[in-house]
Amino acid sequence: MAIIAVENLTKRFSGNLVLDNLNFAVEKGDTLYIVGENGSGKTTLVKLLLGLMDASSGKIKFDGINKNQIGYMPQQNEIQADFPASVNEIIMSGFLNRASFMPFYKKEHKNEAVQLMEKLHIYSLRDRSFRSLSGGQKQRVLLCRALCAANGVLLLDEPLTALDPLASAEFYDVLSDLKAQGVTVIIISHDVQCAVKYGDKILHLGRNDTFFGTSHEYCHSEIGKRMLVEGHSHD
Repeated sequence: MAIIAVENLTKRFSGNLVLDNLNFAVEKGDTLYIVGENGSGKTTLVKLLLGLMDASSGKIKFDGINKNQIGYMPQQNEIQADFPASVNEIIMSGFLNRASFMPFYKKEHKNEAVQLMEKLHIYSLRDRSFRSLSGGQKQRVLLCRALCAANGVLLLDEPLTALDPLASAEFYDVLSDLKAQGVTVIIISHDVQCAVKYGDKILHLGRNDTFFGTSHEYCHSEIGKRMLVEGHSHD
């Protein structure tokens, strides 16, 4: 049974068709990459999955979770980079959806946060200011916050932006560990090479054509071959 199933999803803005009759499914433990050029509807799909907007037609079905239990990690931007809060404060804020608006965090929330910080090797940073961290450290903190919000599903938007190769490699190691624990990961990315290397499944959103299938199938599809050739030509 798919943990998330998208059926005939369509979204229009002022008559303009952004997503047209989209169908795909995510199984527990899958790593799904969503790729496609700018303007292809990736951001719109993220907002639909998170319940931040309604579809024009079609359905998004959740099994065993609801949209509030998806741990979301947005793209890093300057507002986040300068956010004047401690690492611990940012990570604990991930529990707000799960805390049912309680004024205090429960003891099990604090214990879970400590375990996740240790797993991501950022426990020693817990009292540091977020804005004093390196790019790779910030990504780990934001990932930890998303895990605190998640019930087994992570949605990561361009998680490798501004990371150096070492930090990127470490990030993929963390994702590999999460996959081994059965965590479902959905990644929005412009990097098709990484998508086919690390993803189980690929959803390619295009203005004229859309693809959904395994990474192997994508590599042998016309759209996949074209994108992989273009990606190499930009290296």
